[in-house]
Amino acid sequence: MKRLKDFAYQEPTTLDEAVAALAEGGDTARVLAGGTDLIVDLKIERLLTTAVVNIKRIPGLSGIDDLGEASRIGALTKVTDIEASTLVAERHPALSQAASILASPPVRALATIGGNVGRASPASDLGPALIVLGASARIRGTGGDREELVEALYTGPGRTSLACSDIITDFIIPKPAAGCGSAHVKLGKRGSGTDIAMAGAAASVVIAEGVITEGKIALASLGPIPFRATNAEEVLRGRPAAEETIAAAAEAAAGDASPIGDIRASASYRTTLARVLTLRALRAAIASSREVVA
Repeated sequence: MKRLKDFAYQEPTTLDEAVAALAEGGDTARVLAGGTDLIVDLKIERLLTTAVVNIKRIPGLSGIDDLGEASRIGALTKVTDIEASTLVAERHPALSQAASILASPPVRALATIGGNVGRASPASDLGPALIVLGASARIRGTGGDREELVEALYTGPGRTSLACSDIITDFIIPKPAAGCGSAHVKLGKRGSGTDIAMAGAAASVVIAEGVITEGKIALASLGPIPFRATNAEEVLRGRPAAEETIAAAAEAAAGDASPIGDIRASASYRTTLARVLTLRALRAAIASSREVVA
């Protein structure tokens, strides 16, 4: 049996202790949240680290709360709890749907929303949903507290704007406006929806008197990071919530995509999926807009 490389391991009980431990560990220090990816990476030596800081003993980092004009989700909240949340399902269907198809039930029971976002996988499930919902991450670091849009966190495959000593503490999702709807869809390798996405799409729309006044589309596995399909979004703005508009936006989303080919799918197939999944996500988002209560 292969022995893990030696590293420092700490279990702080406060955020400030955790930030200090990460700062001391330097650029290779890692936060342990759910551990579904980190433990595997350490075992197969895909990742080498000098320090692992387990933040599970720090109080206040989990839970789903109604803040009135926003929802708060703690960074250590399990994906399975997001999947089961009535608040998330009613207010933020895209995130509820993304949580329900992330990996497998055993993984969802361990994985956390903060760990999933911090992993910065191009194939992220939760990332695109959070992006179209306008979510922000609250972060504690050596410089104090700050807030950053989730879409601004991603800088490259497996890379974020977070400093080595930064810790995501929670996510803030604005309460949807009247006429808002959202949805998330993906296609996995076996077509079950529970595998790593060959491609994924999330969409949100705000509809007033049959017209899309605002639309957001975010794609996964179709570029180096989860990203906004801005040309497709421009197609939506000010146009009727009709099949013709949806089809035009889906075509534009395929143009926004810049996928690679790998063992899971070719680049050309992923481009086709960008069109198909955007179409499905927009249809579902528009349908759900009729169910959102202001």
